[in-house]
Amino acid sequence: MEDRHEPDNASNVDEKWFHAVCESIGDAVMVSDRHGTVQYLNPVSERLTGWTKNDALGRPLDSVFRIISEEDRRAVENPAEKVLREGRVVGLANHTLLISRDGSEIPIADSGAPVKNESGEILGVVLVFRDRTEARKAELALQEAREFAESIVATIREPLLVLSADLRVISANLPFYRTFEVGEEETHGKYIYDLGNGQWNIPRLRELLEDILPHDTNFNDFRVDHDFEHIGRRIMLLNARRIHRKAGDTQMILLSIEDITERSRLEEQYRQAQKLEAVGLLAGGVAHDFNNLLTVVLGYGEVILGTLSEGDPLRQDLDKILDACHRGANLIHQLLAFSRKQALQPEVLDLNRLLDGQQGLLKRLIGEDIELLTVFSEDLGLVKADAGQIEQVVMNLAVNARDAMPNGGELIIETANVELDEEYGRLHAGVVPGPYVVLAVTDTGTGMDKETRSKIFEPFFSTKEMGRGTGLGLSTVYGIVKQSGGHIWVYSEPEKGTTFKIYLPQTDDAPAAVQECPADFEVRHGAGHVLVVEDEHAIRELVGVQLESLGYEVTLAADGREALEAVEVNGLRPDLLITDVIMPGMSGAVLLERLRRTQPGLKVLFMSGYTDNVIVHQGVLDPGIPFIQKPFSARELSAAVHRVIRG
Repeated sequence: MEDRHEPDNASNVDEKWFHAVCESIGDAVMVSDRHGTVQYLNPVSERLTGWTKNDALGRPLDSVFRIISEEDRRAVENPAEKVLREGRVVGLANHTLLISRDGSEIPIADSGAPVKNESGEILGVVLVFRDRTEARKAELALQEAREFAESIVATIREPLLVLSADLRVISANLPFYRTFEVGEEETHGKYIYDLGNGQWNIPRLRELLEDILPHDTNFNDFRVDHDFEHIGRRIMLLNARRIHRKAGDTQMILLSIEDITERSRLEEQYRQAQKLEAVGLLAGGVAHDFNNLLTVVLGYGEVILGTLSEGDPLRQDLDKILDACHRGANLIHQLLAFSRKQALQPEVLDLNRLLDGQQGLLKRLIGEDIELLTVFSEDLGLVKADAGQIEQVVMNLAVNARDAMPNGGELIIETANVELDEEYGRLHAGVVPGPYVVLAVTDTGTGMDKETRSKIFEPFFSTKEMGRGTGLGLSTVYGIVKQSGGHIWVYSEPEKGTTFKIYLPQTDDAPAAVQECPADFEVRHGAGHVLVVEDEHAIRELVGVQLESLGYEVTLAADGREALEAVEVNGLRPDLLITDVIMPGMSGAVLLERLRRTQPGLKVLFMSGYTDNVIVHQGVLDPGIPFIQKPFSARELSAAVHRVIRG
């Protein structure tokens, strides 16, 4: 027979009140005396242990239930014994199982507390057990979901969050932690809106996420342009997918995050480049046609001017017409530079030497209130470019800097060797990795905002007041740099100045010997037979008139076929061929090749608004080929012809 103890009668507690409270709560409540004998069980205790009140009363607690550790399956000390020994409230160990009468294992939690009389003597123990069966199921389900989620996210290269149905983070992958520079302890179990000190509390994202929970919907390519604490402004595409436990019951949400910041920047670069390319094609076409018109107006104007006496009253009016033509020609040259259809005469250059020789002119250009500083790198690599065009680039940038510093400042010109690697090429559209020389021009002026920066290379765009410049300065710079095989980038913020960086490919070619440039632009008469090939009738006739006035014998041909017929059929033996580069049916270069089969020593002077090499080889003429740019004056033509014939 089991040992039974009679209940103590020392308690003054109103039993009816006590029973009412205990039987109304949802936790199991058991009471034992100081000997560990059961004195009371509430209904929840009966269900939890499998013992009825009548069966359990007077029995030792150990015979009503046992407690073991879920982790190592070992027996855990009876909580009543621990309370009696320590005389205070105690909590049960984590992951504890109660073994009921039929051997069932029930996860429990909570505590035990001593019952004392007025003198502090322990009369018994109250134990409160909470059934954690459902909670443990939820924990196991969450753990299972997390393990499942982790197996998914481990294989995905873009940042990914796995959210529970209440939008807490179950799991995140390494790309998420790396991209947003957070640790797992800052992420797991938190609401998505609390991540990064609330930085993910994006109103439209909250609306979309909470909308998909009660509905069977997802969302795709939601674009977020947002500032994050550690990594700055990022542009992202978010996609959400629901994972169901059963139909209509969302278990998890997969939120994938594609960082498109760099892609968006490259797309913007490509869009800007395409826009400038389209404008350049239009500008180049217009400039080429207008060049031909100006050539005719300028040429015949000079012919007429030569027939007027010094005192003729028409000379003054005609001079004004010719001056306007020259200004128009300069404008066309700038448009051709922007459109990359200007003929360049490249040579191997030492930028340090070129820039050093330009300093005096630049100082006079920018004025005394702006200090010119130069920082030239030693052992600077060589580049292959048109010296005159590079000087124009620097001049245009200096003028732009001067206008940005109305109250004075500093203009800093720097050179350096740089190696642009694959990563740089990936981030900058059109850049071929390799060694470059960088020319940086920096001012301390007013700077530019993002919208202005996006337009500065467009022709005729200007922030200056009416009448100050044509708006072609920076577009000319852009065209020359691109035609020289280089790249240009601008860095600027309002009130923080501006830096233009020009990257020109280094060359291993040796520099050519320095030659004196003849300054013989006076009109020179000559002798010899010149074959002029030009498809524009008015220009063809004009060149003929100009050459004949200089004493040359002239034969005119409208195209390559007529020129070949004159030489191969009619026996013409010209001393000089003056030919347009681009003509219907046969280019000037092909015509020269055909004529030199029978006249190997035939001399040539190319003329054009832009050349065939411009189109085929980015507008670069082979070094040393004589060329005259349309429109040209009779004086320029006479000097060019004289130099070619003289050799």
